[in-house]
Amino acid sequence: MTTYIPADLRRLVIDRANNRCEYCLIPQLLVASAHQIDHIIAEKHQGKTVDENLALSCMICNLRKGTDIGSLHPETSKLHPLFHPRKMVWNEHFKLVSEQIIGLSAVAETTANFLKFNIPMRVSERAALRQSGFRLIETPNQPR
Repeated sequence: MTTYIPADLRRLVIDRANNRCEYCLIPQLLVASAHQIDHIIAEKHQGKTVDENLALSCMICNLRKGTDIGSLHPETSKLHPLFHPRKMVWNEHFKLVSEQIIGLSAVAETTANFLKFNIPMRVSERAALRQSGFRLIETPNQPR
């Protein structure tokens, strides 16, 4: 069971993320389902309900991530942690090439593969956004 997240803490997370998913960067205003507050380290792994452990996540990323905190790298099969929005800077780990989110580190490659950033549906979504003139990369506020 997930701990209740008070309204002021929810607002802090949303504002800090500029109302974008902190994993794939999709803006809340462009998706049908509300973004969710994610425990980066799940409570079942002793993650606390504090601002340093919370991230704004689109429903797709949040459902795929679940309570996982790591996965196997798609090429090496080595275990790596997933991208941690409070401790890592998005632009240091990922870049957008056309409509593909490319991992620049083993953590990012693992995360992009695990969260399926580049499946055809997600790439098409980003292409449509770009064609409509929407700026795709506007990263959330950086970790403290």
